[in-house]
Amino acid sequence: MGNVSESVMSAEQRKILAVMLVPMFMSLLSVSIVNVILPDMQRSIGASNSAIQWVLSGYTLAFGVFLVAAGRAGDLFGRGRLFVIGVGVFAAGSLIAGLAPDPLMLNLARIVMGIGSGLLSPQGVGMIQQYFHGKLRGRAFGMFGTIVGVSVGIGPVLGGGLIAILGDEWGWRSAFLINVPIALIAIILGRLWLPRSAWVGSDNASDSDTASVDAASNDTTSNDATSNGTASPDRAPNGNGRTRADFDPIGILLLAVGTLLVMLPFLERSLGAWIYVLVPIGAVVVIVWVRWENRYSRRGGSPMVDMQLFRTRSFAYGASLSSVYFVGMPGVWVIVALYLQNGLGFPALEAGLMGLPSALLSAAGAQAAGRVVLTFGRKMVVLGVGIALTGVVASALIVLAHETWGISIWWMLASLGVLGIGQGMTISPNQTLTLAEVPVEYAGTSGGIMQTGQRVGTAIGIAVVTAVFFAFQALAGYAAAIIAGFTVIALIIIAAGIIGAIDLGRGRKKAARAEELAKS
Repeated sequence: MGNVSESVMSAEQRKILAVMLVPMFMSLLSVSIVNVILPDMQRSIGASNSAIQWVLSGYTLAFGVFLVAAGRAGDLFGRGRLFVIGVGVFAAGSLIAGLAPDPLMLNLARIVMGIGSGLLSPQGVGMIQQYFHGKLRGRAFGMFGTIVGVSVGIGPVLGGGLIAILGDEWGWRSAFLINVPIALIAIILGRLWLPRSAWVGSDNASDSDTASVDAASNDTTSNDATSNGTASPDRAPNGNGRTRADFDPIGILLLAVGTLLVMLPFLERSLGAWIYVLVPIGAVVVIVWVRWENRYSRRGGSPMVDMQLFRTRSFAYGASLSSVYFVGMPGVWVIVALYLQNGLGFPALEAGLMGLPSALLSAAGAQAAGRVVLTFGRKMVVLGVGIALTGVVASALIVLAHETWGISIWWMLASLGVLGIGQGMTISPNQTLTLAEVPVEYAGTSGGIMQTGQRVGTAIGIAVVTAVFFAFQALAGYAAAIIAGFTVIALIIIAAGIIGAIDLGRGRKKAARAEELAKS
């Protein structure tokens, strides 16, 4: 194919992104769109509050539990295979959800959709790691950050628009059914456009095939060079001269159970305070999982997650920052919707429009940041966190000014726009830097770890932020409630910024030592 500028994607790389990003956008959209269509859905099928809650929590739990195991499976058996399977499962769940006659069928369908999302999401991250290098990898993750931002902002608007056009009954159903033809097209294009090496495990992938895909990138990192053409630890001899995949089933089961036990109490708070007993039990299971993985590795097996990944400082700090950041940020849109709809009486569509500029600016910020992230490094992430913090604080001040002096609440479009810019400069650049030193054979697994941290963080954060919101709402009204919620979110964002600042300082010290050694 010939070498071209490292800033220009090859035709194959553009096809890979097109195949990956559209289904990933659908899976993320299925989280944000449900918040708006939930009331119509509940009336349509006669669901109780507790029954309809599983439309949200069932999807989130299944999504979070399957991420790391799916990433591992993609690393071993081929990311293209798991991606297409995930899209197919997601489409099947969407079809069942759109035609569901009762709450039980709808909740089961949403769990199926969550499983599909959990299967497909880490494959996208893994394929970006596999087929994009250097500056092109930053741009690819920038596009990934774009779909994250747009899906969060456009979901409420799209949901409200479908209900306004198609009515209460088919409006909410179409929000699910629209996924089916898109998923079928993605499956067909995946079979046609994904390279041969995407359909086999990373250790069996053809070096020449992988190299031909990323020939547009001349700026490769050291781990990219060492991850191709070397024997993979992920397959062990079976006695017949062949190899078998080492899937570490006990490790997969332990992490799935631990994740489920930690997430469930924050998603099912209505069951009472007793359910929080599951959190420390889940933490113990996760500790047992860590010990099992280390023991499995010492015995010569290939663990589900190589704990040496966490000795890579860029991965450890970046994954921690991402998890903490997601404890705070998703709660913004929940409390904004509650304040606008319940406190000020906004209809769903108008409340959804409040987040649209933020989504668009987040997409633009992610695109711009993806092009220069390798130039500025962790400084960009820390700056992005600071800008996001500014947007949250400004939003709280606008609410205070609206309640005190009567200024228009629509000024929050500007403050949430600032938040969107910060988010675009944080999420995708952090992903690029966090995974930069991860070997390609663990790309799916490491991406699954990051996304699991984000899902767990989101579940915990929304539970905490909404608990604070409703506590203050009962005492002092909706204005005090949203300001209190913004305050909690700001403190969480500050914590994420501190993690980024520590990593930035560590990187500067490392660079200074390297410079001194070079001079001596």
